[in-house]
Amino acid sequence: MTDDDAVETFYTDERWQNWLDRLAEEEIDPENEDSARLLLNLQDDAAIAVVKVLAAFDEDRIDEDRAVEEVRDIRDIVLADVEFDDEDKVMLIDGVQTSLVPVFYAAEEYLVGGVVDGDVSEFVRAAAEAEEGDDLDAALGYVVQAGTRVIDGETLDIELVE
Repeated sequence: MTDDDAVETFYTDERWQNWLDRLAEEEIDPENEDSARLLLNLQDDAAIAVVKVLAAFDEDRIDEDRAVEEVRDIRDIVLADVEFDDEDKVMLIDGVQTSLVPVFYAAEEYLVGGVVDGDVSEFVRAAAEAEEGDDLDAALGYVVQAGTRVIDGETLDIELVE
């Protein structure tokens, strides 16, 4: 099925550390467009790495075990505790990390469990209702289910999440 001998690198500690070093050097102001773009690029970089793992899996370049391992490796790198002297930067990184949690879980669910039956918009609505009721675990579960549908190609109406 695959030739895992030709090892493809999807994400590294060094790559994540480069982003953290950039953040350490920058004056970060979430209201500033350049600062916001830097945080968004950091988030996108990790999410794109996950998408590359999923693409490699879907194209039979890597098997399920390797794909799950790669997603978990990216998750472990990105969700590791970050130390900055500036508490505001720690909070901003925490926000980026938190926003990526559903990406990692949806990718793992897609790889191991497949695509969940249902409508992505219904899952998003159910997640919003669960969040309103302070049931964050259920909200995350619904977002993960929606994520498997999106990974499989279903589109998400952006107005729904706004």
